[in-house]
Amino acid sequence: MGERVSTQDTIFIGTSNKEETLTLKLANRHGLITGATGTGKTVSLQILAEGFSAAGVPVFCADIKGDLSGLAEAGVSKDFLEKRAATIGFSDRYTYEAFPTVFWDLFGEQGHPIRTTVSEVGPLLLARLLELNDTQEGVLNVLFELADDEGLLLLDFKDLRSMLAHVSERAAELSKHYGNVSKASVGAIQRRLLVLERQGGENLFGEPALDIRDFIRTAPDGRGMVNILAADKLMTSPRLYAVFLLWLLSELFEELPEVGDPEKPKLVFFFDEAHLLFDGAPKALIEKVEQVVRLVRSKGVGVYFVTQNPLDVPETVLSQLGNRIQHALRAFTPRDQKAVRAAAETFRPNPELDTERAITELGVGEALVSTLEGKGIPSIVQRTLIRPPSSRLGPITDAERRTMIQSSPVFGHYERTKDRHSAYEMLAQRAEEKLRQEERQRQEEERTAEKRGEPRRTRSGFQLPDFGRDDRPRRDSVRQRSSRRSNRDSVLEAGLKSAARSLGSSLGRALVRGLLGNIKRGF
Repeated sequence: MGERVSTQDTIFIGTSNKEETLTLKLANRHGLITGATGTGKTVSLQILAEGFSAAGVPVFCADIKGDLSGLAEAGVSKDFLEKRAATIGFSDRYTYEAFPTVFWDLFGEQGHPIRTTVSEVGPLLLARLLELNDTQEGVLNVLFELADDEGLLLLDFKDLRSMLAHVSERAAELSKHYGNVSKASVGAIQRRLLVLERQGGENLFGEPALDIRDFIRTAPDGRGMVNILAADKLMTSPRLYAVFLLWLLSELFEELPEVGDPEKPKLVFFFDEAHLLFDGAPKALIEKVEQVVRLVRSKGVGVYFVTQNPLDVPETVLSQLGNRIQHALRAFTPRDQKAVRAAAETFRPNPELDTERAITELGVGEALVSTLEGKGIPSIVQRTLIRPPSSRLGPITDAERRTMIQSSPVFGHYERTKDRHSAYEMLAQRAEEKLRQEERQRQEEERTAEKRGEPRRTRSGFQLPDFGRDDRPRRDSVRQRSSRRSNRDSVLEAGLKSAARSLGSSLGRALVRGLLGNIKRGF
């Protein structure tokens, strides 16, 4: 199959007045596939993936609509495919064949789970993912710095939650060492984290983290593995999709060794719906993308952006994309017309072709093609009929997908999650130790107080009377005081009456009544 869609040196793209090919040695100089919806961008991506795989180059691509999953199965003969093959002189080489494929899915539903750790994503991408402002991003940087200083591993979602609560509790203290940390900013980050969780973003964080080398595999027959990320559900959270793919690209840059310009790329990375990466992106992030795209080439990685409009990609990035496939654009609005002019101006002119006009007239499966040749000079732009794919045109079935997943070389590894001792557990352990220490201190204070004869204290600091002591002060109730007074009156009255009887005279009785009355009134 390899020699039919690619040779040792090139990948066959289609036919203009000659065969249009992509030189493998220059494929790591990156590329761009653009065009309006329904003009054939997905098929162009598919035939390039086939060509790279046939040449022994691993591929990564995101499958937005599910159509790219067809790479895993052989195509079926159709009249319009056979007609296109005949028109471009490809019939003698055109066969239907499947390509070795590995399916991935951030949610673990349509492929192997794919995860990373919070630390590997870092504060810049995480701030972009959470849509934080500059102040909130500053607090996030403090969080990462504190985690590094105190040896707290940030691996999964609960680690991030715990660290935010920890930073909030220590806001005043941390402000003295790291700069202003407000509880309001921490609260805003926590709310954004809740939104991300509802979008399924917690699936991104955890272990085992993706080993980027699992993307750089070849099949036993020497063809490159095609890694397909199921992105139909992921696309409901566009910011998560964009940040996730940018993280993957950054990981390739960080992990792979320098190789210069190899005879063919070590990996080709297709970034579909590329406009999502740049929409509303802060300057710092665009600069990071520009840096990664510029430098990852020397790691042997080719990056191909796929989007509707060339204006979706910043000029600093666009200038680095040497291989171009431009499908039709519609010039209905002033912005559309500007996009058409911009696209036309990026090509090396063809004296026999009105490039700007051709862009608006291209049919489905037709494109303007210019690739690097010789010493990296772009070829003259040519109006080209794109070759038909050899793999299935359209998605595979659920049963076929399950079979592919279970026969994958990485099946079983990423499906088993790990939960290492990290920030969440370490902070919980600290809090528990603090409570134990406070309890020991309280008990020691109680023992000291008892030795000194002082009242005991509760945890809240209130003093309790010691009911075990006989000499404790005691207050009597009103009823008890009244009862004692009545008893005293009765005893006095009985004594005085006895004295009166002994006097035996009216004078004595009057004296007794007077004294008795005075005594009662005194009480």
